[in-house]
Amino acid sequence: MTPTTRKILYAVSFESLGVAVATLGLLAMSEANATQSVILSVLTATIAMGWSMGFNALFEAWEARQSQKGRSLTRRSVHALLFEGGLVILVLPIMAWWLQVDLWTALKYEAGLILLFIIYTYIFTWSFDRIFGLPHSAR
Repeated sequence: MTPTTRKILYAVSFESLGVAVATLGLLAMSEANATQSVILSVLTATIAMGWSMGFNALFEAWEARQSQKGRSLTRRSVHALLFEGGLVILVLPIMAWWLQVDLWTALKYEAGLILLFIIYTYIFTWSFDRIFGLPHSAR
């Protein structure tokens, strides 16, 4: 599989499953109904997909220059935390506007989703690597 194909497959599959995860999370945490939750999840997934492509390109360029190859627990954890941190900056104002809540309330919802997605990101990425192998940058 080419690196570009791998990145596209990763992003599309991650975000597709992520919509379901986020929708369920929003339904559990907020007063949003199912329609609001699905639409917000799709919108943030679209933003996240663009962020994923850019972030992973930068991360893998950095990773390729490292002397130690592979993806350790530390490297996977840093990847997940940096990815989610950047995504928060991008989606927090949109979430507050869409759900008609203040930024503090949106931040609380986002904090719940962050915890959920840190776990999801770690499990998904590990599973993806087991199924499709490590990218060239980690070999």
